[in-house]
Amino acid sequence: MDQVIIFDTTLRDGEQSPGASMNAAEKLRLAVQLERLGVDVIEAGFPAASPGDLEAVRLIAGKIRNAQVAALARASKDDIDKAWAAIRDAAHPRIHTFIATSDIHLEHKLKMTRPQVLDAAAGAVRYAKTLAENVEFSAEDGSRSDPDFLCRVFQAAIEEGATTVNLPDTVGYAVPEEFGNLVSYVLKHTPGIHKAILSIHCHNDLGLATANSLAGLKAGARQVEVTINGIGERAGNTSLEEVVMTLYTRRDRVGLSSRINTKEIHPASRLVSMITGIMVQPNKAVVGANAFAHEAGIHQDGVLKNRMTYEIMEPETVGLAKNSLVLGKHSGRHAFKNKLGELGYELSDKDLNRVFERFKELADKKKEILDEDIEVLIAEEILRVPDHYELDYLNVVSGTVAVPTATVKLRIDGVEAQGAGFGVGPIDATFNTIAKMTHTRSKLVRFSINAISGGTDAQGEVTVRLQENGLVALGKGADPDIFIASAKAYVNGLNRLEYLKKNPSLSAEERAL
Repeated sequence: MDQVIIFDTTLRDGEQSPGASMNAAEKLRLAVQLERLGVDVIEAGFPAASPGDLEAVRLIAGKIRNAQVAALARASKDDIDKAWAAIRDAAHPRIHTFIATSDIHLEHKLKMTRPQVLDAAAGAVRYAKTLAENVEFSAEDGSRSDPDFLCRVFQAAIEEGATTVNLPDTVGYAVPEEFGNLVSYVLKHTPGIHKAILSIHCHNDLGLATANSLAGLKAGARQVEVTINGIGERAGNTSLEEVVMTLYTRRDRVGLSSRINTKEIHPASRLVSMITGIMVQPNKAVVGANAFAHEAGIHQDGVLKNRMTYEIMEPETVGLAKNSLVLGKHSGRHAFKNKLGELGYELSDKDLNRVFERFKELADKKKEILDEDIEVLIAEEILRVPDHYELDYLNVVSGTVAVPTATVKLRIDGVEAQGAGFGVGPIDATFNTIAKMTHTRSKLVRFSINAISGGTDAQGEVTVRLQENGLVALGKGADPDIFIASAKAYVNGLNRLEYLKKNPSLSAEERAL
């Protein structure tokens, strides 16, 4: 059985999802989870995009020891220098350089001829090779490129030392048979292709990213570029969990495997949702809330008799096993620390004490604390910016005959402030009051609510996105009371916005505090 290299680009292409930007601490936390998941390559970012992105990639390169750490660069010396500066301390660094090869991109975007693109591709790989032994070259919009020209570009890249050449379906235009045939053509007509790994990178504009990727792998590609939850530009990328579980579940048919620890799939999915605020649709394959749920009586009867009647995968395989250690208000610090270790968190004594206090407060409200609840506490207490605003008190009055009213007490730089206001609903009243008290000029561009678990005592998780003068900040809050969760999220977003406004040039390490 051939091994497929899993190249995860959640931190780079996934972050390009509208509203999915991450700070350095969040990127580092996710990179650690990706390494635990067992991905072969982590594309940590695009260092030339901003000084902050360069620093975030550098932090990841210094932390990750097992997986390769890749940095993206356009086919230019400056981009490649920045990529190398970011990953040079990685245990296994990879420079990933690219240029478009389709005629539509050459004519309208690059304003270059085919010979110029050929020279640029070869030159970029040649220069990258003087810095890193491991160099990947991508032909952007490869699926819409002339196949013979594509082969010539790949040949030039390989001759200059590229260890991987990547064929992207950048705009999700291909269909499986067509894409599989293109992969076969490239393998057959590219001189020296045996000296490199052929990779594929598919987008999901027509909902065919996973199908196209599997067709490419069946045709002979041996690296697949994916993201957790399929996030990415426009309609997203090939979903890691879908490809990996297809290889795992249908290995008899596909004949390929990966090194992924499948039990870490659901924790990774949950972490990406928590960090980005992008919720997974309930019917999403493998990681959706309904993926292993059965409501129809016939299905329930079948599953009770034999799970394989309606489940082709065991939920435990993707990390959905029941907790063996149930945490509640009587749980002690040792049990709590042990659970954090199971979830992959190693906290200092100071951070542990802070999170444990919050855990006890939540345990007084909920009978059973789930893993997702603990992850929210970690996000709120550890992965947060300094508080300029603190929510001290919230009282909401609403009903069929009452005017929705919110009374709020905040601490602004430690000084108490009180206010009250109205709205078309209780949350609108809460936000209006907080906005008036903080004198914010920000615009609320996104508001979403998600139940972390089942049950009427489930924590509600609220995500808001605020925008002001080109700055965008994500705010998150969770509480069994959805109004309080909303207020926490709004205040958290305002704190992040203030932090960005006051510290526009901080390093990634400083931003991670």
